[in-house]
Parts: sequence; structure tokens; C-alpha cells
Amino acid sequence: MKEDAGITRREMVAGATALMGMASASSNAVAATGSHPLDSHDATGLAELVRKKQVSASELLEGAIGRAETLNPRFNFIAQKHYDYGRAAIARGLPQGPFSGVPWLLKDLNTYVAGLPTENGSRFFKGYKPEVTSELVKRIEKAGFVIFGKTTVPELGLTGTTENKLTGDTRNPWNPAHITGGSSGGAAAAVAAGVLPAAHATDGGGSIRIPASCCGLFGLKPSRGRVPMGPPRTEGWGGLSVHHAITRSVRDSAAILDATQGPEPGGRYAAPTPVESFLSQVGKAPGRLRIALMLNAPAGSPVDPQCIEAARKAARLCESLGHHVEEAAPKLDMAAIGAASFVLIGSSVAADMLDRAKATGVAISPDVLEPITLGFVGYGQKTSGMDFARANNALQAAAITMAQFMASYDVILSPTLAAPPLELGQINLSPDVDFMAWGKRTGAFSPFAQIANLTGQPAMSVPLAMSSDGLPIGVMFMGRYGDEALLFRLAGQLETAMPWKNRRPAI
Repeated sequence: MKEDAGITRREMVAGATALMGMASASSNAVAATGSHPLDSHDATGLAELVRKKQVSASELLEGAIGRAETLNPRFNFIAQKHYDYGRAAIARGLPQGPFSGVPWLLKDLNTYVAGLPTENGSRFFKGYKPEVTSELVKRIEKAGFVIFGKTTVPELGLTGTTENKLTGDTRNPWNPAHITGGSSGGAAAAVAAGVLPAAHATDGGGSIRIPASCCGLFGLKPSRGRVPMGPPRTEGWGGLSVHHAITRSVRDSAAILDATQGPEPGGRYAAPTPVESFLSQVGKAPGRLRIALMLNAPAGSPVDPQCIEAARKAARLCESLGHHVEEAAPKLDMAAIGAASFVLIGSSVAADMLDRAKATGVAISPDVLEPITLGFVGYGQKTSGMDFARANNALQAAAITMAQFMASYDVILSPTLAAPPLELGQINLSPDVDFMAWGKRTGAFSPFAQIANLTGQPAMSVPLAMSSDGLPIGVMFMGRYGDEALLFRLAGQLETAMPWKNRRPAI
């Protein structure tokens, strides 16, 4: 964990001057509530307090920094400290966007602020400072968010737990012996611990929804092409990966997507332009939905009875809200599309690591990469152009199958995961099993989530259940491509019917 040095002396002085007036300028909200606004407001609510001058951006930032400093030693969610970067942004003057003055953490994975480190959870990228700023970061800052750090990830985002050799293990605020999920596990831990109400996340195989489920939060994966991925390139893992956020509230997720969505220069994909804002959908009735209940893992692996019961309870809740639910599932060739995903991911990882080795002169070895990452490099090096084309064809066929199935259903309801949050050490990238056995183990934990990445559809994990051991269990809803609006209408209805706002870990 490092503090950035990417600001000028003038900015540091300006930041210090701004902080001197912080206490006298903005103590109204704390005095009125007896607690910090970060305890009682989502990001939308915090922005409203800033607009009304009931709290200052500096007070919110320093509150979030103080919480990060206090809680990070226990849960290990901070990869990079950019505290002075955030202070300098406030001192310069923030844009008057929908989230002006609200603290924000970026995920430390292929998301760039020029001149600040992006290390991707890997010793191989230690000290790497990009020369470009991501289009998404520009939109986040235009919205008024104040970036003050980056959150932990597994190496290159390659697994469903946030454990790596560079920064160590990220621990779940609900029970530190258990995982936060991955690859956006640092983001989920920070939000669950109460450092801030929302944080940046990405999802290439469930990496928003897995940690949202593990940490009792709301996590929506947008449609492919909805949120910018570049530069320097405008897709990740052959189109599997997307950017968005992990949040406490549904409205925050919708409003953040409003602020960040839309085509980017040179983008390969562009999701359909929404007719209305996503935020406007949160309070609207979704109508009577046709819901397919999918309880069996697509590849046949076992599912914990608690996760099945969570999905069944969600189905009963949906029925009580007027929706039609019936058990049904698409007929997918999971062996074919699972193999296809390994080709796309392995090829991408191998190309990136070989390029990194060439750029640095550092050889690819166990000294810089973890065993499973090395396995992906080796696997990717054995794939051919024809393998890649066939993998792409298999995923297009799967997308067509899903679209045909969803002509009869509005959403698919399933468990988010096949088990409550695992204990640390079971699916990390330095396991006690070989590459193929690790793949089966991780796939068995998260058999439902990757479908949406393979087909490009939006999907969300909703925090509707708890395990017998007091750990969160998420329930997943997958929608048609391009129709996040319907998911937000349904999510808002579920949040009203079964609120989770005050369900928090005892810290």
C-alpha cells in the first residue's frame, strides 16, 4: 500500500488550506445526527448533503480516509493510497456532477489514472504507472466523485477470491476467516465495512456479483458495451469483462450507471441507448414479470441447500409481488462454452504477460506470477487463432440460445453462488491442486455467474438472504441484453419489499 506522489506542491498546500476550514465549514450533519454522514447515507444522499452545504467534500473524504486507515489493517482492502490526489482534486474545485464531493475507490485492475500506479494485484506489475487515463475514470471524475485510492484484487482478476502474493488476503467484514469474493473483493470489503457507500468494480466472470453476494451488497453487471473499457483497448477478455460498481442501494447503482454509460471513442461494442435514465426506473413498477427459476447448476455441480432455499424464497417473494415464476432453464452446452471462456481468458493473459516481459525485461516465472496465472499463460500459449475463432463462435451460439429462451421469460432467477462465502485459501491462485483441478473447484463455487459474461447480458446479485452461520447469500437475476432498466425496476421493488439497508456486519 503506497501513497501517491502524483501532485504538485501547490496542490498539496491548497489541499491543506481546504482542510483547515473543514471543521468549521461543515459540521452541521454530524451535529444533527450524532454520527458521521457515511453511516446513514448512500452516495446519492451524500451528494445531496454536499449540494445543500450540510457537509463538505473534505469532511466526507477525511471521514472515508480515517475509516480506511482504521479498518484496512483488519480486512486488507486498500491496494493503493491516493489520499493527496483526492485532497488536491477538492482544492482545485470539483465538477458540479451528480456525485460532487462523494469519496470513491477505483479497483486496482486495468483502470488507469495517468501517473498513478496500477498493479493488477500482481508482483509482475509492481510500480507500473500508465501514461493514459481511462475514459471511465474521466466520467467518474466528471460526475464529481473524489478518488482517494484503489482496492485489492486477485492477480489479474483471475479468481473469485481476493487473495494475492502482492498485497495479501482480503477478509470479509462479516467473518474475517472467509473470503470477500473476487475479483472486486477489495471494493466489496470497503463498502461492507462502511468506509464508503459504493465503489468501482469490474466483472469478467462474476467479479461484481460474487463479492456482492459474499458481502451482502447490491451488484449489477451491465450489458456488454454499456460502460467504457478503454483506452488503450476497448474490450477485456474478448468481450467478457465489463465495468460498473458495488453499492449498498439500488438507486446508487442506477445513478452511477447513468453517469458512466455510453459509447467511447473507438469502442468495439455499444449497448442500446436507454430511453430514460436508469435512476428513473428504480421507483417504477416492473409490471407482471415472467420469471424462470433456475436452481440446478448449468454444468451439474452440487449447490448448497441454503443457496437453493434463498432462491426459492426470492421466487416466493416475487410471486407475492405479482410475478409469475416457474422452474425453467436454457439448454446450454456448458462444456463447450466453459472451454471457450478458458481459450479467451488464457489467450488474453498469455499475450499480456508476454508483452509485459518484453517491456520490462523480466522473465515470466514463479517469482513474479502465481501458479494458476502461470497455468493460464501456458494454456494461452498453446491456443491457435482457429481455437480463438471457434471459442468466439461457441459464445455467439450460446448468446443466441439465451436470446431465444428469454423470448419466453423476462428474467432468470438463480442463486448467485453455489455456496455461502468460502473460507480463505480454497480457490486462490496458489492452491494445493493443479490447474485443471483448480478450474473445476472455482467453477463449482460460481457456476451461475459466468453465463451473463459469456452472452453479454446484464445480471444482478441482490442481498436477500443470510446463511445459518451469519454470512450473506445473494440471489441473482439475469435480464435480456441491453435491458438493465427492467432489472433496476425489479431491484427497486425488491429493496422496498425486503430492505437490506440496515443489515450490516458487527465491526
